[in-house]
Amino acid sequence: MAQTVTECLAAGTDSVTLIDAVKAGTYDVRSKTQAEINEMVQRNVDHLSAILLYEPVDGNDMPNVKGAADSKKTTHVAAVTTGTNYIAAN
Repeated sequence: MAQTVTECLAAGTDSVTLIDAVKAGTYDVRSKTQAEINEMVQRNVDHLSAILLYEPVDGNDMPNVKGAADSKKTTHVAAVTTGTNYIAAN
């Protein structure tokens, strides 16, 4: 059975949480260099970006996350922006 848009977005929830926590300073990064933190944030930005681009190729393929209502994707899009801005600033 194919995943729904909601299920696909749920797969990115941990990435949203991590990016937001790093930005807020509540994620424990004491053992990491700034370069390592930026790499970690970038991996999560990339993960979210990939999820946001999911679209079906045929009837048996993934759901159309790319074409889904923006209101379903708000936190994910915001996390991509937050992560990208964080990396640029650090």
